[in-house]
Amino acid sequence: MSDVDIVVLGGGSGGYSCALRAEQLGLSVALIEEDKLGGTCLHRGCIPTKALLHTAEVADAVRGSAHVGVTASLVGVDMPAALDYQRSVVAGLYSGLQGLLKRPGIEIVSGRGQVVGPRTVEVDGRRITGDSLVLATGSYSRTVPGIELGPRVFTSDDALSLDRVPESVVVLGGGVIGIEFASIWASFDAKVTVVEALDRIVPGEDEWSSKQLTKALRKRGIDIRTGTKVETVTESFDDVAVALSSGDILTADLVLVSVGRGPRTEGLGLAEQGIATERGFVTVDDNLLTSADGVYAVGDIVPGYQLAHRGFQHGMFVAEHIAGLAPARIDGDLVPRVTYSHPEVASVGLTEKAAEEKYGTVTSMVYDLGGNGKSRILSTAGGVKVIRAREDGPVVGVHLVGDRVGELIGEAQLAVAWEALPSEVGSFVHAHPTQNEALGEAMMALSGRPLHAHS
Repeated sequence: MSDVDIVVLGGGSGGYSCALRAEQLGLSVALIEEDKLGGTCLHRGCIPTKALLHTAEVADAVRGSAHVGVTASLVGVDMPAALDYQRSVVAGLYSGLQGLLKRPGIEIVSGRGQVVGPRTVEVDGRRITGDSLVLATGSYSRTVPGIELGPRVFTSDDALSLDRVPESVVVLGGGVIGIEFASIWASFDAKVTVVEALDRIVPGEDEWSSKQLTKALRKRGIDIRTGTKVETVTESFDDVAVALSSGDILTADLVLVSVGRGPRTEGLGLAEQGIATERGFVTVDDNLLTSADGVYAVGDIVPGYQLAHRGFQHGMFVAEHIAGLAPARIDGDLVPRVTYSHPEVASVGLTEKAAEEKYGTVTSMVYDLGGNGKSRILSTAGGVKVIRAREDGPVVGVHLVGDRVGELIGEAQLAVAWEALPSEVGSFVHAHPTQNEALGEAMMALSGRPLHAHS
């Protein structure tokens, strides 16, 4: 006999979205969380990071206020006050989420759960069995073997609570998280160096996007070292010395270890219950079912983009699948991606290289934001790159670089997911003056009828 219809292990984005959707569909749920509901995204990831990025945006706006005719000066950044702002944002959302989950069909169980039987989880001696079990245990900040964490060497978890602006910082890793923190500290007037072992930063993005972002960040004074590995990190009382494969030794106030996130699956008892994993990630089929009967996995523990909105989609999909519906799973390259740096990088669909591998030939077009009125007003550089299959096929990739371009990714996702032709999207009316026009202009240019485009 089962205690509930669904046991959900993990109360982050994937877990709580599954619980909410399942309850809406009339299913009973036990939602198990060892820390705070909302998981990494709400408490140690998306939300607190973006709050600091907004503080950084305001600092940049004050610094450049004379350019738009406003007399103001940036005295400095009050980090304790910035952290109070950050915490108030998180607290408000956390309170709202707690209220949202107070539903008759959802029982919140506090404690660390372990899988101890078929679709059964034990929490502090209590065993809860469901007709289905959903694993949603999230991820953790990876570290680098041989690099010891300490007062001056830390991961993004600790960086979010740093109560002072560092004089200088070395960021190990040029992925999304590392670039966002590099952008924050540069806006706060710290000297920032990014060290990336691969040949470009944000290596998961289109090569054009990486080049655009690199150019913009260097213009802001950020030192970017690509194709460079870290040999040693030596922490002292006064600073940290970082020895690089190039032979250079960097001395900094702090070092951020930002080399990605790993799946939180160790010690859960998965192997004992026949739940297969690979490199720590849970293997699933097209319906997110694991190798064990009635057991699903969602979010960061499933191979793919480790993004909160992907977790939301997974959670809702599984709830609907368990309820007997026929949901559509949106995953892989159809998941929109945004790096919230200054400037931002946003994308959906395939990179040009991946599109060429899939379709053989592709055509692409870049519309420069220099021709966009709203972007000129915002003083942001960048562009919109649209990729289509062959010379007459649908849009298969959209890549954007520039301040606030993350807000454009919704229309871009519709274009890619619905396999729209550039001419179809370009025929829509895009409000003026908006940055959204840039997406329309790129589509028009790719369909052979450019308007505000120089030859």
